[in-house]
Amino acid sequence: MKNLAGLLEGLETISVTGDTNIEISEIVNDSRKVTENCLFFCISGAAFDGHNFAKEVVEKGAKVLVVEKEVGEFPGVTIVKVENSRYAMALISAAYYDHPAEKLKVIGITGTKGKTTTTYMVKSILENAGHKVGLIGTIEAIIGDKTIPANNTTPESMTVQKYFSEMLEAGCDTVVMEVSSQGLMLHRTAGFTFEIGIFTNLEPDHIGPNEHASFEEYMACKGMLFSQCRYGIANVDDEHFEGVMKNATCKLETFGFSPKADLRAEAVELLKTPGYLGVKYQTKGLVEMEVEIDIPGKFSVYNSLTAIAICLHFGVSKENILKALKEAKVKGRIEMVKVSDKFTLMIDYAHNAMSLESLLSTLKEYHPKRLVCLFGCGGNRSKLRRYEMGEVSGKLADLTIITSDNPRDEEPQAIIDDIKIGIGKTQGKYLEIPDRKEAIAYAIEHGEEGDVIVLAGKGHEDYQEIKGKKYPMDERVLIQEILSGK
Repeated sequence: MKNLAGLLEGLETISVTGDTNIEISEIVNDSRKVTENCLFFCISGAAFDGHNFAKEVVEKGAKVLVVEKEVGEFPGVTIVKVENSRYAMALISAAYYDHPAEKLKVIGITGTKGKTTTTYMVKSILENAGHKVGLIGTIEAIIGDKTIPANNTTPESMTVQKYFSEMLEAGCDTVVMEVSSQGLMLHRTAGFTFEIGIFTNLEPDHIGPNEHASFEEYMACKGMLFSQCRYGIANVDDEHFEGVMKNATCKLETFGFSPKADLRAEAVELLKTPGYLGVKYQTKGLVEMEVEIDIPGKFSVYNSLTAIAICLHFGVSKENILKALKEAKVKGRIEMVKVSDKFTLMIDYAHNAMSLESLLSTLKEYHPKRLVCLFGCGGNRSKLRRYEMGEVSGKLADLTIITSDNPRDEEPQAIIDDIKIGIGKTQGKYLEIPDRKEAIAYAIEHGEEGDVIVLAGKGHEDYQEIKGKKYPMDERVLIQEILSGK
């Protein structure tokens, strides 16, 4: 039980009606999870408005409502009115869990691309150096030996604080987390200070209904991280670097290829053997060493530079950094799966035109005999994404295999027909095989010496969503079944 007056310390309120010297059993923001004597946050969301459930949650036993709109009065219920319920939720949640972030070093990584890979690289290096590291990201949260599948890149503030608290209990001293622009805009990371904030890069994305109104808003939200951290580490090569850092209040250092970067990459060399793609380079500036990574492309140079810059703040030795970078693997992010000595096969989460273009352009630099791209698109999502992905694959791949992704409530063939409209704008060769397992089998059986084959779109996902139901489907399992002749 927690005293309400203590939870409200430091929170600016518009008004408080009722008793604050009461004990709260728990804090809740989902009307289905209300319990006796709990505090309920009325949140105005895209799909639901918590204020509409005020009467229902009081009947279920809620003793405190945190609101930003009028909900009326309820006998024996304390109503705390604030400017923004989400912001209040972040501060109250931090207090409810006794400010766990103050006892942890929290590293936040923001940017359009590279967040997930960098997060796992940093976790790998710091753990090699003896730290115990919790992780919050797009794929999962990792707390000690426990993993929790993720719904959002950055969970709601209440969940973030709960995870921090559990990480402390599990003996963690550090947390590395992905910080989305939505997470920053919706105050999911308010109520604590990051030790280090990272900026990877910025490209137009997440702009539209229920996301960001404009690119300027998207950029400003990314920038919010740098007035909420002690140290900032940023990609100085990115064209939006100045815009993102405009209101930064932290100590700042930079990385990139630019001569003005504090940590620079030079002498980049692409590594290629049958079934393997990698990269090596020299670092200059803050530290000098030769780095080799088993992930291809220029963006893996950026991801590893970020990880190196962070780990220098933790005093990690060169030996530990190099060893961990060699071992760092991320499920579904340029994940190479060994199926043949003749060609290279990989799984990647690229599920929009921008990420697919970046991936295929990177792989073309390795001069494969053929670049084969297998992908589909999600149902109940923008048709524009289908046209764009079709056009990108048609332009860059030597062969596109169009298949199914998560069709949801749409017919797989209708989605494939939309993708074909995009490919039709190019001279690209393509096949359509709606069944994803059959499509993967075709790609493997017809792989030629020197090919690079990409299974794009599913990445870490281990399910396929059809008509509101998720069916088990992990591409790694499909590949093993295909190879064993099932």
